Amino acid sequence: MISTSKLMVILTVLFLFLLPVFILRVSASSEETAALAITQAEETVASAYEAVLEAEQTRANVSELLDQLNVAGGHLAEAHMLFRLGDFDGAVHFAEISSEIGMDVKNEAEELKIEAYGSWITSLWIRIIGSIVGVIAVVFGTLLAWRVFKRRYFRQV
Repeated sequence: MISTSKLMVILTVLFLFLLPVFILRVSASSEETAALAITQAEETVASAYEAVLEAEQTRANVSELLDQLNVAGGHLAEAHMLFRLGDFDGAVHFAEISSEIGMDVKNEAEELKIEAYGSWITSLWIRIIGSIVGVIAVVFGTLLAWRVFKRRYFRQV
């Protein structure tokens, strides 16, 4: 039977040999997590940029959203830099911040797009109704002028 001190020495040596394997696995998994977080943040910021472009095409005021996108891009650049330096936790942190800002910008851009579209529809209705009222006024004005002209013409003849 093995004594407890020999068992302890054997377990310590075994632990020291296996420790680098565990450290490499943890490091690899955090590297993969950071890479995944950065990729997701890039996709989120790109979709937010597309949403801002669509909102801008509907004539929405997107200047504030563009400023927020610049901030998100700065955080994404910081995440890339930290990833290259091996600070995977910091990279994940900045990628998550960038992703959150990107989602907020995308949601706000969608809201602005809906508001701008609603405003456009309202202004279209106002123009249509104004045109119809204008046509009716011209028709009634013409008929009134015709009656007046007709009366005067027959009085003179």
